[in-house]
Amino acid sequence: MKIVKLPITLLFALIFGLSFLFSCTENEETVIQETEETEETPVTLNNEINEFVWAGLNEVYLWQQDVPDLADDKFTTFDDYYTFLNGYNTPESLFDDLLYQIDVVDRFSYIVDDYVALENSFQGTSNSNGLDFQLVRLSGSDDIFGYIRYVANNSDAASKDINRGEFFLSVDGQQLTVNNYIDLLFGNNNTYTLGMANITNNSIALNGKTVELTKTEFTENPILINKVIETSGVKIGYLMYNGFVANFDTELNNAIADLKSQSINELVLDLRYNPGGSVRSAINLSSMITGQFVNEVFSTEVWNNRYQEYFETNDPEYLINRFTSELSNGTTINSLNLNKVYILTTDGSASASELVINCLRPYIDVIQIGTATTGKYTASITLYDSPNYGRDDANPNHTYAMQPLVLKSANKNGDTDYYEGLTPDYTITYQTGSGTAEGENLLNLGTLGDENEVFLAKAISLITGATSKFTDTKSKAGIAIKPIADAKDFTPLGKGMYKNLEQPFK
Repeated sequence: MKIVKLPITLLFALIFGLSFLFSCTENEETVIQETEETEETPVTLNNEINEFVWAGLNEVYLWQQDVPDLADDKFTTFDDYYTFLNGYNTPESLFDDLLYQIDVVDRFSYIVDDYVALENSFQGTSNSNGLDFQLVRLSGSDDIFGYIRYVANNSDAASKDINRGEFFLSVDGQQLTVNNYIDLLFGNNNTYTLGMANITNNSIALNGKTVELTKTEFTENPILINKVIETSGVKIGYLMYNGFVANFDTELNNAIADLKSQSINELVLDLRYNPGGSVRSAINLSSMITGQFVNEVFSTEVWNNRYQEYFETNDPEYLINRFTSELSNGTTINSLNLNKVYILTTDGSASASELVINCLRPYIDVIQIGTATTGKYTASITLYDSPNYGRDDANPNHTYAMQPLVLKSANKNGDTDYYEGLTPDYTITYQTGSGTAEGENLLNLGTLGDENEVFLAKAISLITGATSKFTDTKSKAGIAIKPIADAKDFTPLGKGMYKNLEQPFK
């Protein structure tokens, strides 16, 4: 599989410099003369991180050509440049102001002040107790509650009496609200106590149970469940995969080998809580599901205007990701050679999860079950404050790094820009007191991997012959919810898809 190498010399000193620095040279005598005559003091830069932010986004940001303040000819003198940068008190405020239609078009670029934590998140490591949950707002108030989606294997939470489908209403005795949940659940308190709750007749109340959890530096294996279900004479592989983490590609390959050794006929891939991650891992997984399309086009990429023009002119292959037959370490990929796959999704299925769905569709039948996905068809790279934006020689004065969107992906047929997410072929619904709602019924989440769990049951029904749309009419009525956030939103990666650079800019 091709990794972005970016062989061209498109650096701040060459791109920004051609328009800005050269213009300074042309006017150098005039500037010097004016300085001598007026004895004006040149503007000095207040914050070097701000310069890193502007230069990095000017270099490689996907929408650089659409942001006037990132234009190559935006400034004619260093005084103008530094005056502009000094107008921002923090790197974060400058970064946000330079994004293209932030939260409308660009919803996923971000900046961090601790790139070590960011790097750890790419490896599946974070400060975590292993509890994955979603937070939901109570109707008519600022109060919120959480429900457990799953507990990561071998985590602190896995050793405690807390399970999928349970609810919590308070942290350390305080009712969760829209104003305090970040501090209580995602602040500096590594140990906290959850006040558990029950829902009865559409009302939630504490039930007296408490669970103390402690966050540590924890590496979550994204393979939560890998099993074979035999029913109606069919062997169905079920893989719940919760993050595209390159460090676990070997384990993923082994998991597929295990399914293959049991001669499965069908595969259900559960991505409903998978926020994305490594593009490399997405290609590897897609190649494991298939195997008959080695070296065929998996996805194509669109970069900003200057990179796109360079690649198209000098090396179009750089814009193509292909199905592969081996992992990056040379290990042969275990392939299932399937012509159909069933994929379970929710609005928590993002980026690399969507990439797998979109890019497999031109080749095999992808039966998507659940609800629409997030709608992230873009990928980012990590930029450090160094001469070539790589990790080596990073500025020792700070640990800021940027994760800007730099490309958007399309499948073999050119399908991209699925801003509203990928729509399922079969939508999971349930009844509430006021009508029908889509997604998981909090009052009937079921057990992951159990063939009676609603999402998996729908896939099994399709595999074994039932083809009608599935509605959760047999379960008790649910409640309509308004999600506020989920645990993965507060990891450094979040709902991200990233490219690994084989070498940094040079």
